Amino acid sequence: MSITKKAYVYILFNKRNGTLYTGVTSDLVKRVNQHKTKATDGFTGRYDVNKLGYYEVHSDIQAAREREYQIKAGSRNKKLELIQGMNPYWNDLYESVLRG
Repeated sequence: MSITKKAYVYILFNKRNGTLYTGVTSDLVKRVNQHKTKATDGFTGRYDVNKLGYYEVHSDIQAAREREYQIKAGSRNKKLELIQGMNPYWNDLYESVLRG
C-alpha cells in the first residue's frame, strides 16, 4: 500500500490583473513562503510576485503537474478567470491557507 501525498497547483500575482506565476508543490504553505521571502532567485522575486490568488488540491504530484501544464498552456484570460472565480476580491489567500 502506498501513501499518496497531496499536491497543489497555484497561481501567484503581484497586484490585481498584474503579473502571474503558475507553479506546483507538495507543500503550499512552505512554497508560498519561499516566494514571499524571496528565498530563491528567479521570476517571482524579480517581479515581486508573491500573493496567492488561486490554488487547487490534487491527490498526487503527477496529477498536479498535469494540471499545471494545462493551466500554463491556457491563455492569460483563463488564468484571470480561475483567480476571479475563487478569489473575486484578489485577496492574498496565503493567510487563510496558513490557518488551515
